[in-house]
Amino acid sequence: MASIGKRSAPRYTEDHARAGLDYSFPEIETWPNQFPGYEIVIDDPEFTSVCPKTGLPDFGVILLRYEPLKDCLELKSYKEYLFSYRNLGIFQENVVNQVLKDVVKACNPVWATVRGEFRPRGGISTIVEARWPRQK
Repeated sequence: MASIGKRSAPRYTEDHARAGLDYSFPEIETWPNQFPGYEIVIDDPEFTSVCPKTGLPDFGVILLRYEPLKDCLELKSYKEYLFSYRNLGIFQENVVNQVLKDVVKACNPVWATVRGEFRPRGGISTIVEARWPRQK
């Protein structure tokens, strides 16, 4: 029996925390935007990835909202990009932030929000949201 106050080895390591972030994600293609000042919403209700600690699948919805500046995301390319997560060990929080990073890199939007709504595992569901521009 562990004594109170005694600290055991961490169950999650730096390697777990960084898992998947060094993956070579496919480039998201774009096409020239023709109109200013409107919002695009892209919903992926069948998103899957893998927990880097347990190896169990994570299922969820990835919702991207953005205002294009000069370029719009090409949908098939974005779908193929999201599909690259299917067998990748990566934490849910990192999924959302990596998607946001790659969307911003691809199309440099006026603003963007990525929301991940992950199905329950062990009775707990997770919602993660990241925004561009980042708060300082």
